[in-house]
Amino acid sequence: MKPRVIVSGPIGGADAGDYQSLVHLLLYSDALDIEGIISSPPGAGRAQHIRQVIDLYEKDYANLRSHSADYPAPARLRALVKQGATADPGPTGVAAPTEGSDWIIRCASRPDGRPLFLLVWGGLEDVAQALHDAPEILPRLRVHFIGGANKMWSVNAYNYLEQLHPDLWMIESNSTHTGWFTGGEQMEPWDNSSFVSTYVANRGALGTFFAAQLHGSLKMGASASVGALLFTDPENPERPGWGGRFVQVWDNRKTRFYRLTSASDQVDLYGVAEFYLPLPPGATPQTRASLLLDGRAPVLAQNTGRSLLFRLSLPEARVWSYALRSDFPALDGLTGSLSAVAPSPQRMLRPAPAHPNWWTDDLDPNNAEGAQAGAKHVSRYRRQYLNDFATRLRAAQAPRPR
Repeated sequence: MKPRVIVSGPIGGADAGDYQSLVHLLLYSDALDIEGIISSPPGAGRAQHIRQVIDLYEKDYANLRSHSADYPAPARLRALVKQGATADPGPTGVAAPTEGSDWIIRCASRPDGRPLFLLVWGGLEDVAQALHDAPEILPRLRVHFIGGANKMWSVNAYNYLEQLHPDLWMIESNSTHTGWFTGGEQMEPWDNSSFVSTYVANRGALGTFFAAQLHGSLKMGASASVGALLFTDPENPERPGWGGRFVQVWDNRKTRFYRLTSASDQVDLYGVAEFYLPLPPGATPQTRASLLLDGRAPVLAQNTGRSLLFRLSLPEARVWSYALRSDFPALDGLTGSLSAVAPSPQRMLRPAPAHPNWWTDDLDPNNAEGAQAGAKHVSRYRRQYLNDFATRLRAAQAPRPR
C-alpha cells in the first residue's frame, strides 16, 4: 500500500532547497498517497509558492502520466494545498487553529488503517496545534522532522510536543538528512553541480525549475524524508535506508539556567536551553523583553509574573552571544553567551524512557560526514537515489515510447 503523506514546509522561503524537494516529491507522487501540502514557517514562503510549482507539474503531467497512471491530477494537488501558521506562537508552543492544522486533524481522523506520515520540512507549529486541538489523533501520526536550523526557529512548538505529547512517533533529523547532498559519491557526474547540469536541467518544466535554484547546485536535504518512505521500512527508523538510520533519543537534552550565562556554560547541540531570569525590582507582569541571538531574529520572552522565560535551540557547535532588549531599562542591553557542544556518543546508549517512539541522529563519529552526525547513513546511497531521481526526470521530459 502507498504511504499516506502530508508535507509541511516553508516552500518559497529563504531556502531554495525546499523548492527542489517539492519538485522531487511531485515526481514521486505516483508512489505516495499525498493528502496535503501545507505552507508553514519559518520564512516568507506561502501557499501560492506551492501552487506555482504545481503549475509546472501540470506542464509535465501528460508525459508523467504516460509512464504511470497513478500520478495525481494537478487540480487534485492544488486542492490539497493549505496555508499553515505564519509565525512563532510564543513560549506556549500553540496559538490558534490554522487551515493547515485543521487539515491535519481532518486527514488523521479519516477511517484508514494506514498511519499518516507528516513530513515536516520547516516549523512544527501546525503539528503542535493539531495535537493540542485533537490529541486523540496522536497514535495515527508518524512525524519526520527536518530539524537543525528549523528546530531553532520552531523550538517552542517542539517543546510543546516533547513535553505534552511524549508518546508521539517522531524522527528528529537535525543533521542526518544533510547526507542527501553531502558526502557519498561526489565524482562527476554525481557531484551536486554536475548531477544537476547532466540529469536535471531541461528535463521538463520541473527539471528546468529545479536547475534554476541555488545556481544549479543540488541541496534538497528535506527529500531524505521522502526517501525514508521509498526505500526502507518507514515504520522502523533504526533500519538503514534512503532516509537514514536513527537511534532513540536520550535523557537530559534540556538545560535550564536561572541567570545570564557565559561561554563556560554548555548546552547540548540541538538540545533545548531555557533561561529563567528573575524580574528585577520595579518590573511588572507587563514588562516585555526579547533575546537577540547572534544578531538574528529576536526570541520573545514569556513574562510569568516572577521571571522572564527565554527558550533556545542552537544548531551549531560553537559559542553563541546574545543581548537583551526590553522596555525596562535595567534589563535592556544586558549581554551573555552560551556554548553549544555535541553530546558524547555514550549518552545515546541510554534511551529516554519518557520518549519510547522518538528517534534522532546517530552520534557515532564513524557515521558522520564531517560535522554532520549520521549523514553517512544517507550519503552511502547517493548514487542509488540520484539515479532513480534521474529516471523520474526523464519521464517528465518525454512520454513513454509506444
